[in-house]
Amino acid sequence: MKSSTLKAVEPFVQYGLREARYTSVEHALREVAAIAYLMGRGFDPRTAHQIVESWEVDERF
Repeated sequence: MKSSTLKAVEPFVQYGLREARYTSVEHALREVAAIAYLMGRGFDPRTAHQIVESWEVDERF
């Protein structure tokens, strides 16, 4: 379970680290946490990411 969980979230950890370079750490953490939450609610990773991105206006929620 540990390995599969870490493997599932790793792409979004990397995404958050890249995102933090251009926005803020707070924004990146909030975005990745929201994606992970939606994944936990049953959304596939791509859809979860698209939903969270749709909430942003000018890199802000």
